[in-house]
Amino acid sequence: MKEEKQSGMTFIVKTITNLIVGFMLVFGAYVVLYGHITPGGGFPGGVMIALTYILITLAYGRKVVESIVSGVTGSIMDDIGAIAIIILGFIGLYIGGTFLFNFLPKGTPFNLFSGGYIILYNLAIMLKVGMSLYIVFLALAILQRVVTTRDETKEAGK
Repeated sequence: MKEEKQSGMTFIVKTITNLIVGFMLVFGAYVVLYGHITPGGGFPGGVMIALTYILITLAYGRKVVESIVSGVTGSIMDDIGAIAIIILGFIGLYIGGTFLFNFLPKGTPFNLFSGGYIILYNLAIMLKVGMSLYIVFLALAILQRVVTTRDETKEAGK
């Protein structure tokens, strides 16, 4: 990760962040991929992945994370997740007559590909939830800067 000396928190926080970010991403992906077999799925996995980006933002500052995933890229990925959910629903409607009909064959129980289309649905929800939370956090971080700047300007003018 590209480190900026002036932004973010202390060296210790940045070091711990570097150590756990990979584990957080892998565990989030695990929760998404095995969500139809174990408790979990797209929503909790998306939250874990969003929390990874939020942790990097808190440790290194907003500019470092925006160089990885900008607000525009996050918004596009969020839109792709929503469109994928709609497409999966309409494919099921077209093939099976009901919205979100399972159009993929089911496999052996307790195997990764045993849930039919659910794994695709979990991936779409992960994109939607993960990027939505990340964008909300970014918007609040930017809003904080705007509000703080306006307050400082008002106080300086008194």
